[in-house]
Amino acid sequence: MSAERYIDTLCANLVDLNFEGVRKAAEDAMNAGIPPIKAISGLTEGLKIVGEKFEKKEYFLSELVVAAEVMKEGMSVIQPHIKGEGAKARGKVVLATVQGDNHDIGKSLVGTLLRVSGFDIVDLGVDVPNDKIVEAVKVEKPQILGLSALLTVTMPEMGEVIKQLKSAGLRDHVKIIVGGSPVTKEFADKIGADYRASDAVDGVNKCIVWVGSKKA
Repeated sequence: MSAERYIDTLCANLVDLNFEGVRKAAEDAMNAGIPPIKAISGLTEGLKIVGEKFEKKEYFLSELVVAAEVMKEGMSVIQPHIKGEGAKARGKVVLATVQGDNHDIGKSLVGTLLRVSGFDIVDLGVDVPNDKIVEAVKVEKPQILGLSALLTVTMPEMGEVIKQLKSAGLRDHVKIIVGGSPVTKEFADKIGADYRASDAVDGVNKCIVWVGSKKA
């Protein structure tokens, strides 16, 4: 079977949200000597198709969550084969759900999608104090900070984090992306964020653009 067939099989199984199919396709590809990076391209293409289906409302949040887990299943097979190849992360992203907010699914989904897209992720969790977020930016030196809020009453904490980053002299060293169902573009602009993600796929795509070019 040609390399393209292995890649296409990986892609098709991910789009079908088939855990066992993706695992077997990944194992078959590795056993056949397909370069890991080529195999991963099949998974990323599948995830791209899932994202397009999500944007067209053909797939919903539940399918997007499952797709991310299916990709992790395939990556768990492929990952050991790329150790020592000098693979370098696209960049580092610090993620946090802001102080007072315990919602996790959106942030976790973004983290998973960023991870499988090649980013190094530092997930601070939920209900994260502002000073802890600022300290993480100082210590980790990420290219991007992602802030999530699912409650209107916790949204202002995003602005407080940005104010504290400015006070600490860190604001100009990191791109800030915000998200969550109540977060609007107008609100993001008001608090001085760089971008408001309309959904997980949109957020990941913006991060890829940021690290892939000097100008966003």
